[in-house]
Amino acid sequence: MTSPFSYTFPAIRGVQAGREYYVSMCPLRLLAKLFVFDNEELMPELRAQRSINRSRIPEIARYIVSNSGSYTFSAITASIDGKVSFDAVGEDDTNHYRMGTLQVDMDAKFIVNDGQHRRAAIQMAIEERPELGDETIAVVFFHDRGLERCQQMFADLNRHAIKPSPSLNILYNHRNAAASLTKHLGLTSPVFRNLIESERSSLSKRSRKLFTLSALHFAILEMLNEEELEDFSAAAKKCSEFWEAVGDQIPEWIYVREGRMTAGEVRQDFIHSHAIVLQALGRVGKSLYQTSSGSLDLRLALKKIRDIDWSRANAATWEGRAMIGGRMAKNSQNITLTCNEIKRSIGLALTPEEQAIESAFTAARQ
Repeated sequence: MTSPFSYTFPAIRGVQAGREYYVSMCPLRLLAKLFVFDNEELMPELRAQRSINRSRIPEIARYIVSNSGSYTFSAITASIDGKVSFDAVGEDDTNHYRMGTLQVDMDAKFIVNDGQHRRAAIQMAIEERPELGDETIAVVFFHDRGLERCQQMFADLNRHAIKPSPSLNILYNHRNAAASLTKHLGLTSPVFRNLIESERSSLSKRSRKLFTLSALHFAILEMLNEEELEDFSAAAKKCSEFWEAVGDQIPEWIYVREGRMTAGEVRQDFIHSHAIVLQALGRVGKSLYQTSSGSLDLRLALKKIRDIDWSRANAATWEGRAMIGGRMAKNSQNITLTCNEIKRSIGLALTPEEQAIESAFTAARQ
């Protein structure tokens, strides 16, 4: 038995792996009504895909609402469990029966194979901004061939999905104030100019770059709060002054700029160009500005950084702080412990939280 009623979608028909599929446009307000998520109460073996991570949905919804004039979404992929038919428009050689209308039995079930978080976030965004409901999103329809095929579709759709590197995300992000400031420093600061890797978040031994864009970005986030980032000119001036003062106290950074050492040699033998140290230095900068009264002589305050032994061979200092088992580490505790060592070297007091972590670290070493 089929329903005498049907959904009608204007669509383009295509062929993949010898079977038809259809591309159409769907108003956002209809997504929640048409497309359901596979029952999360079922065992994973009986579902067509993974469970929804509900913590992701509000973030995506905020992205839509905050950027209602410029948000971008890729197509949703769905399977149709029910009767379908395609009525082509015309029979000439230009469209080859590819354009027409897709008729879907109203008793059919639509299952989202890819895009379930987008669907849920769009529904949440429309509750706040109902006018978004008239906008559209592309939908790719496949005719359902059972649970096994749906599960295989999910695996295939995600098999070659590669998340862009953090550095590339920062490079292409024009909405975020910290990202804009990071790119500005990378282009204008004599400390970082021509030494920033903008696409990758890790550096090969032969790379001529000394820092990654993502490492500098996280260092800036450690140094400046959201209110400071809103004033781009003041934030840029503050960051430029601080990092130039830091750069003056680290000879190896200067040697790389002058061609007296290669970036690879510095990264191999020293820890000060790695992300954890940049973040720790950013946190030190924040502390310096917060604790200074009146004008701050950065070069005088940071002068003792030159006396720090940044060598990887200095395991007595850095093992357990910036390194674990001789390899660079980067969790929040390691950042704090590295920051603590820099603060101690230049005579800055630790906060109560930093002191608690330092005391636990010292006790564990004994």
